[in-house]
Amino acid sequence: MANQITSIRGMNDIYGDDAVAFDYLIGTAEKTLQRYGYNSIRLPIVEKTELFARSIGEVTDIVEKEMYTFADRNDESLTLRPEGTAGCVRAIVQNGLSHNQIQKLYYTGPMFRYERPQKGRYRQFHQFGVEVFGLATPDIDAELIVLTARLWEQLGLDNLELQINSLGSQEARVAYREKLVEYLSQYKDKLDEDSLRRLDSNPLRILDTKNPEMKDIVDGAPKLIDHLDVESQEHFDIVKSHLDDIGIPFVINPNLVRGLDYYNRTVFEWVTTELGAQGTVCAGGRYDGLVEQIGGKATPAVGFAMGIERLVTLLTDKNKVPSIAKADLYIVTVGDNVSRPGLVISEMVRDAFPNVNVQMNCGGGSFKSQFKKADKSGAKYAIVMGEQEIEEKVVAVKPLRVEGEQQTVEWEALINHLETLFNS
Repeated sequence: MANQITSIRGMNDIYGDDAVAFDYLIGTAEKTLQRYGYNSIRLPIVEKTELFARSIGEVTDIVEKEMYTFADRNDESLTLRPEGTAGCVRAIVQNGLSHNQIQKLYYTGPMFRYERPQKGRYRQFHQFGVEVFGLATPDIDAELIVLTARLWEQLGLDNLELQINSLGSQEARVAYREKLVEYLSQYKDKLDEDSLRRLDSNPLRILDTKNPEMKDIVDGAPKLIDHLDVESQEHFDIVKSHLDDIGIPFVINPNLVRGLDYYNRTVFEWVTTELGAQGTVCAGGRYDGLVEQIGGKATPAVGFAMGIERLVTLLTDKNKVPSIAKADLYIVTVGDNVSRPGLVISEMVRDAFPNVNVQMNCGGGSFKSQFKKADKSGAKYAIVMGEQEIEEKVVAVKPLRVEGEQQTVEWEALINHLETLFNS
């Protein structure tokens, strides 16, 4: 026997209850976004490496350490996407979708980062992303946050805290960066290795450190929110006012800077204390300069991404995934020549009731074994067909989870009979 082949570390199979929760989450999110006027976009998993180096930033941890990058047969450098925004922007630019248009889009799929796998952090993980192009006003920032709050409500998730901040304009960030570097340089002997490396390349990321030994230094640092330009401050004030009007509580986190270089102005995260260290389940913000940075015309943009695996963990831990029956109707067929008419009956029922899940027993078995399967399927009713029923052109309709007696019904009358049962 050959050695067993296993999956790659940090790239997991999703099945059973997790798969049910996965589909439920994505389906609920899609319905929510469609209610707000958003449309689906499908994006490639592989992009040119230059796209991420240009958008995310060459000195970020993602580009320096975490990307799955390889050369194809033409010796072109390609990368498995580590996040979705850059690819969505590339699609907008390449297909001319931002020319005098507003685009409100959503997408979902796997992302890839080479990092140490742990609960809530994997090398292949899934995101649900939302991006808006062509709107510069703070009302769309607020709408994105509001619709995520509505999604949590629909999913039955509570104990999620909204943290918000503003990164201001690019010019304000440059001026603040100088003040921050000047402050942090006083503590070079106390900075950890990552912070020392970031001091020259990306000092704002030091504010987001998870090292508890750095807490006092970070807490004493000048705050970007205190150095905003006037327009960014007004923008942020309006976002906060919208959230107050809707009644969505939030916490201003001055150290919330996001891990990617392209953000400006509004940034936000939804966090929980119920997932340990990986507590962020949704994060995003405004990135007005990215479209131009990737080669398009200057276009305001804002978006967010949700971590599917982390939200699935919350849903399953809290028993928030509704029980979904595999079948509404189960067809039991026993006998040598019963499966063929059984298949005909099953398709006849599917044609008549597009929203009814019909499961037909396959593989044979006794009445007892098939009724066990019928019960396990969650079906309310079973259609029972044996050799005698085939000969008489009737079926037995047996209630499994509702009150009532088993009834014998002629084939021609079956659809009307089922319609009465389903509508009762």
